[in-house]
Amino acid sequence: MPKNAARAEQAGWLWRAAAIVLALTALRVALLAVTPLDLFVDEAQYWLWGQELAFGYYSKPPMIGWVIRAVTELAGSDAPFWVRLPGPLFHAATALILAGIAAGLFGARAAVLVAAGYATLPMVALASILISTDTVMFPFLALALAGYVRLLSKGGTAPAALLTGLALGLAFLSKYAAIYYLICAALAAAILPGARPRPRDALIVLAAFAVTIAPNIGWNILNGFSTVEHTLDNADWVRDPASRAGLNVSGFLSFFASQFAVFGPVLFGGLLWMALRARGAGPERQVLLIFSLPILAIVCVQALLSGAYANWAAAAYLAGTVTVLPWLSRPWLILSFGINGALSLALPLAGALALHPALDGNPALARYLGRAAMSTQIITAARQAGLSTVVAQNRDVLADLFYTGRNSGLRFYAPPATGRAPHHYALKYPVPADAAGPVLFVSDIPAGPGCAPDAAPLGTIAPDSGAYRGKVKYLFAVPATCWATP
Repeated sequence: MPKNAARAEQAGWLWRAAAIVLALTALRVALLAVTPLDLFVDEAQYWLWGQELAFGYYSKPPMIGWVIRAVTELAGSDAPFWVRLPGPLFHAATALILAGIAAGLFGARAAVLVAAGYATLPMVALASILISTDTVMFPFLALALAGYVRLLSKGGTAPAALLTGLALGLAFLSKYAAIYYLICAALAAAILPGARPRPRDALIVLAAFAVTIAPNIGWNILNGFSTVEHTLDNADWVRDPASRAGLNVSGFLSFFASQFAVFGPVLFGGLLWMALRARGAGPERQVLLIFSLPILAIVCVQALLSGAYANWAAAAYLAGTVTVLPWLSRPWLILSFGINGALSLALPLAGALALHPALDGNPALARYLGRAAMSTQIITAARQAGLSTVVAQNRDVLADLFYTGRNSGLRFYAPPATGRAPHHYALKYPVPADAAGPVLFVSDIPAGPGCAPDAAPLGTIAPDSGAYRGKVKYLFAVPATCWATP
């Protein structure tokens, strides 16, 4: 193809793909601006991490905290909209990066299909209204995949290898699931001769990756491998396979079935069908399948031996999108876009209208509502009692207290942990040993803390809707010295 024609085709797919992705992103941002959803527990925790910039945190690497801090600083506001805004924007970037990979491998039509297909994935629609570590990881992981594909071509260069390693390192600093791509690259090189980059390029990638993640490794060393320990908690059978591993068939079936909702029924079915026909696929699709199927297989094993959340295999669907969509015939494409497109519109609409649909008198999205109201009532109770410090044992309550109470002037703490801290607040915000005076203690049971079981109650909070419906919180005035170590 002449250079001018090639450039015209490239510009053509890019404009079409960008128009689709940006239109959908603009709609999501508009709906995000009017959603009444409170920050969920993890979202509030990610916001707090952004207030205390570090190279690592209790349960995740640092990128999501950095991103939220950057956006809220630029906006001059840390309202929920700004905390969540990176979601739709990062997914838009990921869609266009994947489209670029598809354009190079399969042509302009494939690029447009992949951009539109990724942007309408159910998992992307949900992650565009709730900020998550997957969302922050995806554009970096997509860039790493693009760099790897480039290295396999004759155009592979040292700068391309350096950028590939950097992108993979930034993905790892977003979520440790990025390590799957190193595993997949090794498998691809072992199985497919055409998937072996030049040794020099491979070494540059590994060196750039190692340098990029070094600060987080150092942070873990200095903090008792906190993040690594939490990751092992999620795969708890690894610590003691003999006693903790078992055959959780129902958990496996539940996880496997959930992938039809995460990726979309047509696309997940197509990925499974391609897996069965992988030997007959072209070399490009075989490489992409190796960057998808092993991730799914690893998480399936985790689900079978212990358990797995539906999103744990989400990294598989970057390469999966590029693999499956260009291969589908027109009827299947229409069906896939019909189902996924409807879901991609319904989910942000459900977020914007969260207060209205109700089941048994409770909103359908109740777990994302009522959290700020609970914190406000606790803060009011503390002020009425003349107390400036609140101690809560429940991680959910603490997460929102730090966020909703950020300008309250009150101090918030967790009871000191015995042994390893069970969450970020117990690790970083235990009641100080030199704390003095009475504090407001928020309990999940009608009794004071173990160190002051006879504390007199100040009152209760019993919401009739939202996340805490039917979950009474009991308030006590307790001496701060209650938790002092003898």
